[in-house]
Amino acid sequence: MKKIKYVLWVSLFLVAACSTDEFLELNTDPNRPTSAPASLILNGVLVDLYESPWSLTHRWNQYWLCNFNYYGNNEYNWTSGSFDYNTLKNSLKMTEENAKADPEPVSVYSAMGKFLRAYFGYRMTMKFGDIPFSEALLGAEQTAPKYDPQKQVFIQILNLLDEANSEFSSLLAKGKKTIDGDIYLGGDIAKWQKVTNAFKLRVLIQLSKKTNESDLKIKERFSELLNNPSKFPLLTGTHEDLSFKYISNINNYPLNPGNEGFDKRRYNLSATHLNKLVELKDPRTFVIADPAEAKIAAGKKATDFDAYVGADPGESLDDMSFKMNKGEYSASNQGRYYGSFSGPENGVQVGYVEMAFNIAEGINRGWAAGDAAAWYTNGIKASMGIYGISNNTVITDYLLQSKVLYKGNNAEGLLQVLTQKYLGMFMQSGFEPFYNWRRTGIPVFTIGIGTGNGGSIPLRFQYPVAERTANKANYDAAVSSQYNGKDDINAIMWIIK
Repeated sequence: MKKIKYVLWVSLFLVAACSTDEFLELNTDPNRPTSAPASLILNGVLVDLYESPWSLTHRWNQYWLCNFNYYGNNEYNWTSGSFDYNTLKNSLKMTEENAKADPEPVSVYSAMGKFLRAYFGYRMTMKFGDIPFSEALLGAEQTAPKYDPQKQVFIQILNLLDEANSEFSSLLAKGKKTIDGDIYLGGDIAKWQKVTNAFKLRVLIQLSKKTNESDLKIKERFSELLNNPSKFPLLTGTHEDLSFKYISNINNYPLNPGNEGFDKRRYNLSATHLNKLVELKDPRTFVIADPAEAKIAAGKKATDFDAYVGADPGESLDDMSFKMNKGEYSASNQGRYYGSFSGPENGVQVGYVEMAFNIAEGINRGWAAGDAAAWYTNGIKASMGIYGISNNTVITDYLLQSKVLYKGNNAEGLLQVLTQKYLGMFMQSGFEPFYNWRRTGIPVFTIGIGTGNGGSIPLRFQYPVAERTANKANYDAAVSSQYNGKDDINAIMWIIK
């Protein structure tokens, strides 16, 4: 009898085991991949890096404005933003997948992964303040990551950028020159190394209020980067920009012949940007803008600077719309920006123009020896080149104007650098023009009924809504330690105190 029971138990166990195997086999989707090439993952992460020109972000940068209520407005009534952790997880997955095929501890995907973690970490902390960073990518090991103080986030970012730069150097020394999956720089890792260091300059400049923090070593890092080009190569021109290329009928330029008819009178350029160009008699005026129709009707020519008029961002939407329909304001240059689906220029994310002005600013502030005037001039000329302005006489005459000629490493010179940086970053680099305003007050951003938020410009986004429940204890602690317990868009984060 015992023998029969034993046989029955064994039989049942075997049946159950077979059934489980069959169940697992039936529930395994052969069409759902369990792994992916590192190059394919990189491609997706780089798509997430892209920030579009002619977007809501650039309204908040006060470059252009919407005057048609159905399409939107120019208000800064910010609420919750979003974290980039799905993208960061993909950057880690990229390095993990590459490690399966490449046992070398230093690889192109390892270096890229470190740059990307620094990039997206910066993007998040600049929006919110303290963020989960050191524990954020531990997966199942940590489902409620702590918030790192913003200072510690920046230390991690700078360290990651240094590690990425070192790894790129090591790879290049071994003859490794390319990476697959790159949609920006043709897989050229020498260019990626330069972008990494240009981006590091951006990070250091944004820390200009924190030069007394000895563990950040802002001045020392800046000086070392600038004065050791063999270790820290930098961009040599706009041809090396980290820029998104538009391809007709695949990824169209945001403004194109397909939406010209809808947009022509519903958007106009902002006085913050356009009127400064006009004041400086800047030849970029004629490239980016169309003259105000009412000015032409009154006898002005398209070559007259005072034929170009930007609208005050603080103006009510009704007034702006009324005046635009009367032809009082300038639209963007319709022929240039709506002329093709591939657009007149690429979407620059990190570029030479910004880098040149960042170097000029650092030298002006006394962070390193160097020729601030030369870098200031390089930035202006490079920006002119983007718009096809190459006539040496035109450029020289512009540079010799008293308001443009660099006034030296002093407060006046710094104002010139910051102003020209804003002009040069037109429709570039996402939130960077806004962050430069937040840090320096340059240029003066206009406020009024049209900008909302009770007549002030916010300084940050609220944390993602999900954090208030999924990570409540850490969220509450972060809001309490930074903002007196209120997740307020007008609160001042550490970096700008």
